[in-house]
Amino acid sequence: MFPKPAQRIDQATPFHAIEVAKKAAHLKRQGRDIISLGIGEPDFTAAPQVVEAMQRAAKLGLSGYSPSAGLPELREAIAKFYGTQFQAPIDPRRVIVTNGGSGALMLAALSLIDPGAEVLMPDPCYPANANFILAAGGVTKLVPTHAANRFQLCAADIETHWHEKTRGILIASPSNPTGTSIAPDVLNALLAAVRARNGFVIMDEIYLGLSYNNARQSALVHDDQIIVLNSFSKYFHMTGWRLGWLIVPDHLIEPVERLASSLAICAPTLAQYGAVACFEAETLALFEHRRQAFQARRDYLVPALESIGFQVPAHPDGAFYVYVDVTRHSHDSGKLAEQLLDKAGVAIVPGLDFGPAHSKHMARMSYTTGLDQLEQAVDRMNKALNHT
Repeated sequence: MFPKPAQRIDQATPFHAIEVAKKAAHLKRQGRDIISLGIGEPDFTAAPQVVEAMQRAAKLGLSGYSPSAGLPELREAIAKFYGTQFQAPIDPRRVIVTNGGSGALMLAALSLIDPGAEVLMPDPCYPANANFILAAGGVTKLVPTHAANRFQLCAADIETHWHEKTRGILIASPSNPTGTSIAPDVLNALLAAVRARNGFVIMDEIYLGLSYNNARQSALVHDDQIIVLNSFSKYFHMTGWRLGWLIVPDHLIEPVERLASSLAICAPTLAQYGAVACFEAETLALFEHRRQAFQARRDYLVPALESIGFQVPAHPDGAFYVYVDVTRHSHDSGKLAEQLLDKAGVAIVPGLDFGPAHSKHMARMSYTTGLDQLEQAVDRMNKALNHT
């Protein structure tokens, strides 16, 4: 007789995109040519300057533990980056370097959420986020959103859904799966509504570097007391390096550092030394070039998808996702995803992954592959859906 798993295992939100990726990988092993518009992992990899900096550190034997909050020079570089790039100068003391964006969210959740506390999140949203709330003993309440507010929470949602057990919100701008940002006036009103209730705001800015339409601006510009999480995975293209950071208010610095030192000791030290090179002028120029490449892909893919019968109710202004309405082709995005993978060799993620509100008629497509592959994917989907 084996011990029974904890109840939270059954309560954890599954991530169906992983299953799509597994099936796509299986078909590839069988010799099928599969184009993935599924998993959100950039096709670009770590910048050469970053790899070289990590290798230098390794040769110098700098592979021991770092301070639990991160290398001082990396915290200083991140703080400066927020000032010069995101209009939000901050004290480096407020930066806590973490084991990826996931580590940042775990520390934030454990620092803010008591057992039974409710956290509001938009539907749709990144599914794994709810599991961090669950791990901290909290309860996620998904709030249905719509294209009119770009599938983001607004102040009216706080008025409607906040009650005695609600303690805060977890939001993202730009968002996964929609690629949409919260407009500054909407964000300002939303933050004010939460602040009026003495609630917390965890803002996911992992895709902020990949913003295309307007000047990049952190939510810290609107409220310096929110908790911000970010990562080196997306804009800096370092997914497997498992490095991220938190920006916390002064009163949370010591509690979060204390948790970090116990739960993780430190983020990967060699990855940290490599990441310092992300903020050199030459490296930032490379990231800007890559950002423009992502923008060019978006500018191709959105109208191309619309031309073959998909609707894009809220055009993305960031990240590398398009959240599409599949109603013209199917009333079940899960079945459509299977059809496209089997018949067209194109992998997409059905809407079920991102919340129940739009699960049947919406799907996510990513543009983390080159323009030539995107063109092929659109052509294949067009033939499978419109010429059968």
